[in-house]
Amino acid sequence: MKMVHTFNIDGNYYLFDSESGALHVCDILTTQVVKKLNGEEYDLNGVDNNLIKEIEEEILTLKEEGVLFAENIKETPIKSNLVKALCLHICHDCNLSCKYCFAGKGKYKGKSEYMSFEVAKLAVDFLIKNSGNRKILEMDFFGGEPLMNLDVVKKTIDYAKTQGEQHGKKFLFTLTTNGVLLDEETAKYLNNEMENVVLSVDGRKEVHNGVRQTINGKGSYDVIIENIKNFVKMRGDKHYYVRGTFTNKNLDFANDVVALCDAGLTEISLEPVVLDKDHELYIKKESLEDIKKEYLRLANIYLERKKKGERLFNFFHFNIDLEGGVCLKKRVSACGAGNEYFSVTPNGDIFPCHQFASNPNYKMGNVFSGTINEDIRKIFSENSLFTKEKCKNCFAKYHCSGGCAANNINFNGDINSPYEITCEMMKTRMECAMHIYSQNKLGE
Repeated sequence: MKMVHTFNIDGNYYLFDSESGALHVCDILTTQVVKKLNGEEYDLNGVDNNLIKEIEEEILTLKEEGVLFAENIKETPIKSNLVKALCLHICHDCNLSCKYCFAGKGKYKGKSEYMSFEVAKLAVDFLIKNSGNRKILEMDFFGGEPLMNLDVVKKTIDYAKTQGEQHGKKFLFTLTTNGVLLDEETAKYLNNEMENVVLSVDGRKEVHNGVRQTINGKGSYDVIIENIKNFVKMRGDKHYYVRGTFTNKNLDFANDVVALCDAGLTEISLEPVVLDKDHELYIKKESLEDIKKEYLRLANIYLERKKKGERLFNFFHFNIDLEGGVCLKKRVSACGAGNEYFSVTPNGDIFPCHQFASNPNYKMGNVFSGTINEDIRKIFSENSLFTKEKCKNCFAKYHCSGGCAANNINFNGDINSPYEITCEMMKTRMECAMHIYSQNKLGE
């Protein structure tokens, strides 16, 4: 018999069947009976056997209906050698000096470097040539700070749109910015051209200024916050999200989500920092319990604000699709990095994604030759949820696909060995997401 995940949030008891995606609201006794069937520790001493039998019969009925203790999903991962997206490192330079920057102040352990229009054109040509029959192609402008090379961004977009029309392709563009150069003219341009815009701000002023500083060591919050707020007002119902980071210095990060929301920035993704263990901002395993409590506090803040009719935030990790549908095939396939998605550095070198751009061992080719190292590509193309043994019995497996390939490799030396700290956070976020989902359904 397959295992069912049991959990309790604030006296609300749940059963989650990962194979069917079914979430059941129940009572504490039912969770104990399910734990018994799971082979876990349980305590049924003194409980009426007839009551236990009644619960077991109900569980059997749900099993026969395929919504509890369901059989393992037999889903074939979607793997294609057709490229769908490129991340262009439009410059390796930045006008901020963030303390936790994985890219080493935007330079990726190298020199300050700006992508030329020649390299950008070759990247567009590479994407079109390798996209096969794909009609929708994606291009992300990344850095460093891409607005420091805005002229090349504009020329690249014009070129991609022209080439796309000639080859029957449509390009969707995304840009990530720290907001320093997001003046009104630039904001209008991004609003018109970008399918999505990612805005980097970490929440409360004191938190943001503690880690995201200007080159001369001053806090950047006052420089960027009005730019970002004005852009979001202009954006209307088009896609954007604020991408913040929390470190061991702000484990009360729910307050940062609230601060962003109250500033009018409601589409929010606040991610845990990922750093080497000797870094001062590294999140230790010992902090996991506090972090789990903070996610729960954030979930309760959301529910309380909804109850009171206050402004709500859309927290990325609290969005959940329990029905699965067509995206299930994508979720078991794991990330498309290194196979369907690549990053291109300013000199034209190709890497699996931006997280690998400072690691020469993962250089896969360059846009001048247009060729890809198939040995490296194979590492990523063969990677899926089903190649990760540690994920086999995890209730969250169909919602994280085994975690970030870069984190797995960088911390554990193996793409199939999930990074434990982010795994634990993912499980808690998912429980909170299901709790919110359930409470919203019950309130309808």
